[in-house]
Amino acid sequence: MITDKIWHEDDDFWNRMEEWIFMESRWKAASKEIEQLLEILQLPEHAAILDLGCGPGRHSIDLARRGFRVTGVDRTEKYLEKARDNAAREALEIEYIQDDMRRFCRENSFSAVINLFTAIGYFTPEEERQIFENIFKSLKKGGKLALDLMGVEVIARIFQARDWIEKDGKFFLEERLPDPDWSYMNSRWIVFDGPARYEKTIRLRLYTAYELSLMLKEVGFSKTECFGHYDGSPYDEDAKRLLIIAEK
Repeated sequence: MITDKIWHEDDDFWNRMEEWIFMESRWKAASKEIEQLLEILQLPEHAAILDLGCGPGRHSIDLARRGFRVTGVDRTEKYLEKARDNAAREALEIEYIQDDMRRFCRENSFSAVINLFTAIGYFTPEEERQIFENIFKSLKKGGKLALDLMGVEVIARIFQARDWIEKDGKFFLEERLPDPDWSYMNSRWIVFDGPARYEKTIRLRLYTAYELSLMLKEVGFSKTECFGHYDGSPYDEDAKRLLIIAEK
């Protein structure tokens, strides 16, 4: 399988795939996800929160509705434009910044940083360690990171080599092939829209709960806790995702 090492820097990919990545069902789920996440984080009112890898504002919009001071950072301008439009429509004051999470750092500024919906795993382990160092520096003392992704333990349990989705006469197909040691997942994404066909292969770093917890502690976090979903359920054989909460 041929892979594109810089797939995540391709604006055309993100623009074409927006309707599949951010489907209506995922927008509807955002408010419940934030409600449950806030139960775990226990943040003070009007706390400053960084949504790192905010996309079109699925979670940052809901946080602002609840009175938090929100900064959203993403690399994709089209997503940020949509987020700004949505915020303006509701007269919400949200700071949206176009930047790369490997660079963005605002020291001692946030009570919480959220990185949700597998917004990590695109880069080299060294670059991702730098991201966590930036997050650690950006948090105030006692601040918390909420990191949500599909842990390799969950992916291996529910693994499907292929599946597809149909929507409005369009078809999205995904074919998956893990590396032999399950350190990376190679996925071929194909969209059929009438006679038009678009294909992209992505390569995503996979992490175990232990690997991520260790890396977070190595950059300075005092403790980490793993959950199997936003509802606070344990990270066990029934886990749906991997949610790690790390405290500075």
